Amino acid sequence: METISLDINTKIEELYDSGKEAFSSSSALINKSREEAFCIFKKSGIPTKADERYRNINLESIFRHNYNTYIKKRAIDFKIDDVFKCDVPDLETHTILLVNGWYHNADEQLTILPGGAVIGSFLEASKKYPEIFEKHYGKIAKPEEDGLIALNTSFVQDGIFFYVPDNVILEKPVQIINILISDEDVQTMPRNLFVVGKNAQAKIVVCDHTLSAQYFLTNAVSEIFADRDSLLEIYRVQNEHNGSTQISSVFIKQLENSNVLTNTLTLHGGSIRNNINVELAGRNAENQTIGLYLCDKGQYVDNYTFIDHAVPDCYSNELFKGVLDDFASGAFSGRILVRPDAQNTRAYQSNNNILLTDDAKMNTKPQLEIYADDVKCSHGATVGQLDQNALFYLQSRGIPKKEALMMLMYGFTNEILSKITVEPLKERISGMVERRLRGELSRCNSCVMTCTDKSHSC
Repeated sequence: METISLDINTKIEELYDSGKEAFSSSSALINKSREEAFCIFKKSGIPTKADERYRNINLESIFRHNYNTYIKKRAIDFKIDDVFKCDVPDLETHTILLVNGWYHNADEQLTILPGGAVIGSFLEASKKYPEIFEKHYGKIAKPEEDGLIALNTSFVQDGIFFYVPDNVILEKPVQIINILISDEDVQTMPRNLFVVGKNAQAKIVVCDHTLSAQYFLTNAVSEIFADRDSLLEIYRVQNEHNGSTQISSVFIKQLENSNVLTNTLTLHGGSIRNNINVELAGRNAENQTIGLYLCDKGQYVDNYTFIDHAVPDCYSNELFKGVLDDFASGAFSGRILVRPDAQNTRAYQSNNNILLTDDAKMNTKPQLEIYADDVKCSHGATVGQLDQNALFYLQSRGIPKKEALMMLMYGFTNEILSKITVEPLKERISGMVERRLRGELSRCNSCVMTCTDKSHSC
């Protein structure tokens, strides 16, 4: 079996040994899982291209860089209002902040929201709510199935905990702002646990930003549990600079009659890998997994999805769209599994891409694996250029070519944008997408400071 170069895994093992004293401040539950996961990691290591799931991304070159890893929480001497303004200023939310993988709030580590919902530090919640952690932590993101999950579980210190009790409907969305800011290159391993109870409803907006020009590597894992009759919408806005690498692994488990939407909007970033795994474990569960990615220069976006129809009568709809310019590259690998007992399954998957130059590249691999006979399933993918007939038609109506191109690209992306049900967010993202397509959005966020170039473009 192919393995990552010995020095990389050895360096990770040495880092783990040096952090044992700091790890002792975590809860017993986290530390028990930590020790088990690290034993697994020592056997598996960082995944290589021999792993079919990671055949399109070179993780060795990513992890070879000399990053610092904050085993202990590091004080950041800044006022957030001095360096950052929210990309969606009119969005009324319950807002929390994650800085370099650590929950950032000087006043309280956990916040009680209306109806008894709780949001705050993953580390603190593991101590205050051990029964919830015992039931859900590590149950759907399993270290033995992926070396990156084992790595995250080995080094996890903090992240976000979000719990919505049964029958609670949160009227305001929750906004999680992930910020990376440092005077040195940093690797972070945040861990998130979201639990939405029976007949509960919530909306989550996650915004990823880099506020300094250093190189960053994020290996994040999120476990999301949607109980019976629950409704959950998650919007992720990835908006980091070209020196960042983000690996985001999301695991979702849905029970009867639950309805979950994830919309991943990749507007900017150096190298991005999104793993989205969904288990439909209760009858009449519905899932929409959608995404939009806009790439230029040498940016790379890789989306990997796995939708597991484990029981009958469930519905899933998967749609990813991408626009790639310059010499950007991307990949999509989507797998739908319909198990033998999952009759009356409806599952649809589509990946559509526009290449604006001859140098842009896209690899796409939609997959259906069906073991039931009473199903309605489809999958497909397209990679091509803008419709020249449509372009000619618009120009023949007096529209300049540049504006006609813009109209076609925006129309292509609108199918994803229209799925955003939070209106202020939809308006802001639509505006950002339009500026991005025009080439006007040269900066990755609304940071107030001037971003200094460090051998990459911000």
